[in-house]
Amino acid sequence: MTHKNTSRKGFVFKTYEAPNQSPFDKLFDIFKELITHTSGDFDEAIDWLRELDKEYNLTTPDYTIDDFIEDLKKKGYLREEIDSDGNGSLSITAKTERAIRQQALDQIFGKIKRSGQGSHRSKSPGIGDEHTGDFRDYQFGDALDKVSMTESLKNAQISHGIGDFTLSEDDLVVEETLHKSQMSTVLMIDISHSMILYGEDRITPAKKVAMALAELITTRYPKDTLDILVFGNDAWQIEIKDLPYLKVGPYHTNTVAGLELALDLLRRKRNTNKQIFMITDGKPSCLRLPDGDYFKDSFGLNPKIVNKCYMMAQQARRLHIPITTFMIAKDNYLMQFVREFTYANQGKAFYTGLKGLGEMIFEDYETNRKKRIRG
Repeated sequence: MTHKNTSRKGFVFKTYEAPNQSPFDKLFDIFKELITHTSGDFDEAIDWLRELDKEYNLTTPDYTIDDFIEDLKKKGYLREEIDSDGNGSLSITAKTERAIRQQALDQIFGKIKRSGQGSHRSKSPGIGDEHTGDFRDYQFGDALDKVSMTESLKNAQISHGIGDFTLSEDDLVVEETLHKSQMSTVLMIDISHSMILYGEDRITPAKKVAMALAELITTRYPKDTLDILVFGNDAWQIEIKDLPYLKVGPYHTNTVAGLELALDLLRRKRNTNKQIFMITDGKPSCLRLPDGDYFKDSFGLNPKIVNKCYMMAQQARRLHIPITTFMIAKDNYLMQFVREFTYANQGKAFYTGLKGLGEMIFEDYETNRKKRIRG
């Protein structure tokens, strides 16, 4: 009796094994998440960590939460501060802020394959420094360092022979290069009170997206610029290092103030490619009047406020600055405003919940950076 050898194909399922992490690394991953939710409040984050430890047994008798805190100090993630009354407290350092941004990048853009150099490539060849592998005849005005000597010498040998070697202008060829453009982006984050209403934390995902985008640009596209601003009753610029501490305030939504500041920031940039990303969940409900007073209306879409928003969208369009709105709400009433706002700017709008927000912003950033916006 003969047995036939048969090859079997299919899936092999195994019991999940968590990655081998040291006690510090395991707690540090959780701590970074908690410190983001608590807007940089170390004491509150540690209180949460202790509660999680009680419920899930995160530590052992050999490595406690107190040991973890000591390691945070030794590794430079914490610093001790003394106030005017002589009371001491612990706060996170710039090293921790960077670790939080890196974690946000890994969470949101974890599938990105990082390359050694980051740049924005337009689709048209021109004067640049990225080789395409294509060649063309030399033209007057081409830089000599762009001449491919290997291909040019080969042409000369074919044309004139080796015995009487001559290199003429007709033999010269130039390797095509792609123009590398730079992108200037302003990210607007709504910090009005509605970002934490109805039991839903919308500000933390917005912070994570901002931190991930900041880390992506500074590490992968260092020639690009990213400015971040927040808007409530007014708008003001914040630094990347301020993102973990960002909180929602008792504010209305002054979208106009945010757009005015964004356009002012972009006017100062020398890059050709400019764009605005706006993360918001509510309708515009506030304007600052010339005399400094605020005009507020939380009931419905006030024509005075809305029309000013449309004017700002049109102004950005004239400056060739597209606005992409990420609306963290699906109210039909508000979606109509976003549609008209987007039409006035000829930009884009995404109506989304919190899940997938980061991926969408990244995809749009990558799409826009491949375009060349001509002023």
